[in-house]
Amino acid sequence: MIASVTLRASATPTAPALLLRPWRAADVTALVEVYRDPDLRHGTSTRIACEEDGLRWVRAAQRDRAAGVRLAFAVFEAASAVAAGRLVGHVVLKEVAPGKPSAEVGYRTAAWARGRGVAPRALEALTVWALDTFRADGLERLELLHQEDNVASCRVAQKCGYAFDRTLPSTPPSYPLDGHLHVRHAVAA
Repeated sequence: MIASVTLRASATPTAPALLLRPWRAADVTALVEVYRDPDLRHGTSTRIACEEDGLRWVRAAQRDRAAGVRLAFAVFEAASAVAAGRLVGHVVLKEVAPGKPSAEVGYRTAAWARGRGVAPRALEALTVWALDTFRADGLERLELLHQEDNVASCRVAQKCGYAFDRTLPSTPPSYPLDGHLHVRHAVAA
């Protein structure tokens, strides 16, 4: 069942395993803390400045998940094989629908977790799961978009096999800068 799926990413020699699970109301305080980072806020239109904003965002994520239109996962360092530790990020699968050949992925990494492989490991776990789970429904490719000044996102995309496709023109105010589109195709069966 998609509503309760939990994903995992293996540990590395320098970082613990990751646990990816649906967002819960209990995550709000940690979510607000993550969004205090100005670098994270620079690359997103989402504003989470207080507990009320965080709860509103988590409830929206839960509604979107129940509707099957946006599958968001909180990313935690794994405290044990089954328990979550500290919140280190977020990954999301957007616009997946039966018969639709493409969907979009996105991610955010907490400031304190950057440089430890969180984004590529979480994105790879989401990518493999999404392509395996939705391939029978027609999913053939995943798209990753980011502002062109976000060099770190280009590196994450490349590490996860998302090839650069093209530069997209800005569309202010939502997207004030040009963007990059990266694409990963499902492996032929």
